[in-house]
Amino acid sequence: MRTVFGYTVIALLLPVAVFLFYFTNAEAHKVRSFDEVVDEKIVIKDVHLPQASKMVDKDGNPYLEIHQPYRIIADGKIIPPFLKELFLQSEDKHFYDHSGINAAAVMRAMLVNAKADGIEQGASTITQQLARNVYLSHDRTLVRKVSEVLYAYELEKRLSKDEILNLYLNAIYFNHQVYGVEAAAQFYFQKHVNELTKAQMAFIAAIPNNPSLYDPVRHFDNTKKRQERLIDMMQREEFITAAEAEEIKKEPIKLQVRDRIDKYASYSTYVEDELKWLIAKTEGFDQQLQNAKGEEKTTIEHKLNDRVQEVMSSGIVVHTSLDPAKQRQAENAVNSVMAGSSVQASASVIKNDTRDIVALVGGKDFDRTQFNRSFQGFRQPGSTIKPLLDFGPYIDTTQAGVNSMVSADKYCVRGWCPKNYSGKEYGMVTLKTALSKSYNTAALRLFIKTGNERAYSYLEKFEFERMTEEDRNSDGKALGGFSHGMTTLEIAGAYTSFIDGTFTKPRAIQKVTDRQGNLLYEWKDEPKTIWSKATTYKMRYLLADVIQNGTGKKANPGTAYAGGKTGTTNNTRDLWFAGLTDQYTAGVWVGKDVEGSIRYLEKYAPNQLIWRRIVR
Repeated sequence: MRTVFGYTVIALLLPVAVFLFYFTNAEAHKVRSFDEVVDEKIVIKDVHLPQASKMVDKDGNPYLEIHQPYRIIADGKIIPPFLKELFLQSEDKHFYDHSGINAAAVMRAMLVNAKADGIEQGASTITQQLARNVYLSHDRTLVRKVSEVLYAYELEKRLSKDEILNLYLNAIYFNHQVYGVEAAAQFYFQKHVNELTKAQMAFIAAIPNNPSLYDPVRHFDNTKKRQERLIDMMQREEFITAAEAEEIKKEPIKLQVRDRIDKYASYSTYVEDELKWLIAKTEGFDQQLQNAKGEEKTTIEHKLNDRVQEVMSSGIVVHTSLDPAKQRQAENAVNSVMAGSSVQASASVIKNDTRDIVALVGGKDFDRTQFNRSFQGFRQPGSTIKPLLDFGPYIDTTQAGVNSMVSADKYCVRGWCPKNYSGKEYGMVTLKTALSKSYNTAALRLFIKTGNERAYSYLEKFEFERMTEEDRNSDGKALGGFSHGMTTLEIAGAYTSFIDGTFTKPRAIQKVTDRQGNLLYEWKDEPKTIWSKATTYKMRYLLADVIQNGTGKKANPGTAYAGGKTGTTNNTRDLWFAGLTDQYTAGVWVGKDVEGSIRYLEKYAPNQLIWRRIVR
């Protein structure tokens, strides 16, 4: 009976067993390995540590370090073995034996933390510390700790032990926004890491364990004590002898903390802006912005800004045309001439043979946080526009000579009747006199004779940023009346066309490279022909006469050649001078940030005095 019952049960259960077998087998195929799950959840891309970038002048000397953060990546081959061993012995003695997690250390930490009912001991390996520094926060939580282990596991799968150690040595924090052993060596001792003595290596190796407690600047004695403990540890592990350990400990530690390099803020703030547009031009953001509107344009601008930050934190070298001597000369000229005044000024200086921007002054006593008037201050240009829009186009179109005649009497256009500055009429005068004395009615007549479209076509070639359609159709622009105006850099750039008749947009950046010298970005500007050779010759003659006999006498620098043009706007809100010598072209603006009359300064002619001091 039992046998029959047993067989009956087996018969009944057999289909169930077959079903379970097929179900289990199907599910088994769905089961993924631990590696597969971790690979999916923990995505490790190429590790790129942000590092400091810098700007260098025409001679290759740095004048600005861009700390994002202050890190200089050192190749593992140049990091001394002794320094590597200091970190291995103090942080992760079994680094080359484990797979990213030291199980024994973890168990020990678990017991300590369980007793403390909190995170008291970390037991992090070098790989875990790297994962935390690169991918995670420093929160002392269980979730972060688990994530750290998983990231460490993935790092060990992707990278060799030497690669992980080198990344770690370039990632660790040494206080004062200093990251990595090379930056630490330069910051605390002004040496490269491979130039440090063993005592100095042990000294900087003491810092990362607790950067605040072992800050050499504020707590030198703490750092020194830990340095000596590290040296004793190296002796115990037989990396150095007892005698060598004593010698190392006795070596005096003399900090040579280097200040962050940040000079010539007027110039460097412009370079930062130019770099943005160089990246935009090279990578196509400029075209995207031109074709976009509304929210799409905002999105593209955000992407461009993110890209600029990415580039600037990659350790680039921005090679610029800054001439420190000329920069100091320009700054001194503005600060001395405008000393004691509430009125502001800006200046831009371009080297003639290269069309490079060699100096910029964003304002009197300019500070990095200020509005940079040299390239951000758009103001009405007054009569400085006349050579570019009235005289140059007229001479180029008609082949008129410098002694050709034009009326300086009253003149009205479409109900607009501007007057000469003095309010007088002068009858027929030569072009030389008309420009030298800056007669408004004569300039307007030349503009009208040339024709609005023809004259404007010359001005368009200078790429003034804020010219509008309203400006195109306005007669007022003939005497400097624009919707927004120009900057000193733009006016100086346009005046370079009187060097040889061509215009190349002036640039501060020569090229951008990585720290190994590989080219990343450079401008590819082509010169445009503006004036014929004959027109250029005549305009240079006319501009020289302005300085020798006209309104610009106080600007005369006494150089072999000097020519330029004054500019004064309505109610004397702005005073300008723009011109060139055989070596430099410069533009100077003087005025108030909040528009107001500076008529009381007109006879003093600070615009001309600044220009004279800059170009001589």
